[in-house]
Amino acid sequence: MPLFDWKEKSPEVLAAGGVIGPDERLPWPQTAAMGLQHVVAMFGATVLAPILMGFDPNVAILRSGSGTLIFFVLTGGKVPSYLGSSFAFIGVVIAASGYAGKGPNANIAVALGGIIACGALYTLIGALVQAIGTGWIERLMPPVVTGAVVAVIGLNLAGIPVKNMAASNFDSWMQALTFVCVGLVAVRTRGMVQRLLILVGLIVASILYAVLTNGLGLGKPLDLSGIANAAWFGAPQFAAPVFSGPAMLLIAPVAIILGAENLGHLKAVTAMTGKNLDPLMGRAFMGDGIATMVSGASGGTGVTTYAENIGVMAATKIYSTAVFLIAALLAVLLGFSPKFGALIQAIPLPVMGGVSIVVFGLIAVAGAKIWVDNRVDFSDNRNLIVAAVTLVLGTGDFTLKFGDFALGGIGTATFGAILLYALLGGKR
Repeated sequence: MPLFDWKEKSPEVLAAGGVIGPDERLPWPQTAAMGLQHVVAMFGATVLAPILMGFDPNVAILRSGSGTLIFFVLTGGKVPSYLGSSFAFIGVVIAASGYAGKGPNANIAVALGGIIACGALYTLIGALVQAIGTGWIERLMPPVVTGAVVAVIGLNLAGIPVKNMAASNFDSWMQALTFVCVGLVAVRTRGMVQRLLILVGLIVASILYAVLTNGLGLGKPLDLSGIANAAWFGAPQFAAPVFSGPAMLLIAPVAIILGAENLGHLKAVTAMTGKNLDPLMGRAFMGDGIATMVSGASGGTGVTTYAENIGVMAATKIYSTAVFLIAALLAVLLGFSPKFGALIQAIPLPVMGGVSIVVFGLIAVAGAKIWVDNRVDFSDNRNLIVAAVTLVLGTGDFTLKFGDFALGGIGTATFGAILLYALLGGKR
């Protein structure tokens, strides 16, 4: 399929329970509306990750859009996916930069060099996959390993909102109120509101925060002056990388996690669309890797294919890659709006902490879901030991030092799971 050649389908196809495939599209007005929906779906996580690392959210939004365009071109417009900020980078970026958890990251340049190194390694992995296929990845990282690694990402990050995003007892209660709001939206609503549980829950919790602080004086008042003073259009706060050996060695292994995520996401899209995307796996990896390098070169986070947008596709049965082209262009435009960035910065820290608790928990549960979906047999001691050790290594932030280089919890858990599974795989 050429990059911009989609077969147009009428909205009546959807009304009749039909499916819009990757090489098809609705009329452009409906396609644009769907693109906006995907922007909203990725919004919460894509801006949350840079905030947790002290990066500029506007750069992250911009680079999520440009990264999706790079991915679109590398895959020939055949793989419906959106690239957003990856949470797999948070732990290693914080460790490499010494970020305290509030305000801009003073050592962002060192982290950016590591993100570029990760993107380069991921691109090389993609080239290898394109040359020899994906079988070796599936043997290296079977479901018991990928599930444990994904779960560890969420568990390792759990301490960030709990310890660093609640300065007072009121803030802690506000975090609890926030995740209750998100939970109520997830359970008590239906349709698109339910799909936007993170965004809607955040908005409701922010309103309640304003009532309790600005109205009742219970905490630090919500300050919206920055939004009013910000310009509608302007360049985001770009940053240049600095290449530090220890930081690059710490962050580069995240490429393995990105590969595992991308592999799982493409398998999910394959199952939903009925189209075999395995021949495009290597190009998808390279697209993600190049997009991560471009993002890191200008102050953005590493990027990955987004499960949130796959969820939207599953709900709407619209898999058209034209939708993601529109979504990417909209994200690029939002990245050049300082007012949009000021709006994000105005979100109260405890509210963001409550949302983080939900997001990190969902990541952990996603790992368990991999086990359930693949029917991992925990009566097999090999699987049991690999999962048990991996979870504790990551959750406890087990660190190994090699001279000046330290491999933190997510890194030791990832490599530990892979090596332990291989080590225990011999004959009994």
